[in-house]
Amino acid sequence: MEMAGTELRLGLPGTESSLSTSTKICNKRPSSDMINNDEPAPKAQVVGWPPVRSYRKNVLQASYVKVSMDGAAYLRKIDLNIYKSYPQLLKALENMFKCSISVYSEREGYNGFDYVLTYEDKDGDWMLAGDVPWDMFINSCRRLRIMKGSEAKGLA
Repeated sequence: MEMAGTELRLGLPGTESSLSTSTKICNKRPSSDMINNDEPAPKAQVVGWPPVRSYRKNVLQASYVKVSMDGAAYLRKIDLNIYKSYPQLLKALENMFKCSISVYSEREGYNGFDYVLTYEDKDGDWMLAGDVPWDMFINSCRRLRIMKGSEAKGLA
């Protein structure tokens, strides 16, 4: 008994190259005997550029903080790691905001400047820049504020 008329086929009607249900389809991987070793293996696709590792390194090395100044309508953001000392930081901020800024020192106080550099530490306290060593300042500074010298007298 032949059932050619009722046989199910996959493909467009009227084509001879369609697969029938009697054709065996195998979804298993071929064994090592069936693989042709002469063909080169396909190259792995490169995904995600630049590599995440180098991106994370760059983010961890930068220490950006916001800088605000009393009376200025805008904020700036600077990387503290590019400066090596308080005088370098002060010079950059003076050029940025076009004013003269003093850093607090125990011997000289504010030196009579109009503006004083203060910072917010990890605990949220506002401190005078220059009252701790530079390395400690870099690690604890979260924000910078250039205050009028008259307002900063309470921080000393």
